[in-house]
Amino acid sequence: MLKISLDYTVFNDIEFMLDSENINLLDFSDKSSISRTTLEEISKEKNPGKEVCEKIYSYAYLNNYRLNKVKEELIREEYQRVLFHGSKEGLNIISVEGSRDNCDFGNGFNLGETYDQALSFVCEKDNSSVYSFSYSLDDLKIKKFNCDLEWMLAICHYRGTIKQYEDNEIVKKIVSEIESADVIIAPIADNKMFYIMAQFTDGEINTDVALHSLSASNLGMQYVFKTDKAINKLQPIEKYYISNPERADFKERLVERGYEIDTKLKIAKREYKTGLYIEEILK
Repeated sequence: MLKISLDYTVFNDIEFMLDSENINLLDFSDKSSISRTTLEEISKEKNPGKEVCEKIYSYAYLNNYRLNKVKEELIREEYQRVLFHGSKEGLNIISVEGSRDNCDFGNGFNLGETYDQALSFVCEKDNSSVYSFSYSLDDLKIKKFNCDLEWMLAICHYRGTIKQYEDNEIVKKIVSEIESADVIIAPIADNKMFYIMAQFTDGEINTDVALHSLSASNLGMQYVFKTDKAINKLQPIEKYYISNPERADFKERLVERGYEIDTKLKIAKREYKTGLYIEEILK
């Protein structure tokens, strides 16, 4: 079990903007439409509510401050090994017992290598935040996947689309290795990528088409911490506020990415027509 006690670093972020623009708190109050009294309360380490946070971080984003992305670079320089988690409602305690059933690899606490990866899974939720963690993998049992058939079968198993093959020896071996691991490291598969996998499990496309489409969709790697031993290797660093303008921009990027994946799938269907189908692999 790991306890999380992080608040947004609101006044540090305000101070950065004051220094950057060479203005004082009164000037910032006029620019951001936030009362001076409220800003003075924040300066006394009193955390503001969501409405005030939204005004502050919307002001920052609309004035071309990319605070969260720059913070990502800075903590990576300081901590070297950093992971990010997108939370829909906020984090207080992380434990295996309380972790969600991860769609890709069963129960576990899921993190990504970049801020953008974490944001992509929660940007549509109004109360969501992103958290950063330093980590160690020392003395942990790791199962690592590449963008290959084994990875695709693992995800399809945990998402419940190959139930007819769950007694197959190939599938059983993959599941056994996952369930005995402390941490899974694997390519990220979002719902758009799973749409391609579903076509594979339905027998509509062959292995080569599926894997070439998925490998071209590179979202980076995900880390699933599946045991309390692994979770205790995490150390929380910071909590990041996601303003509405940042959410809107990122949603547009996801739409564009969806178009790219659709195009890659169409090209792969033309180019790779001789690969094996799922019923030929899992006889």
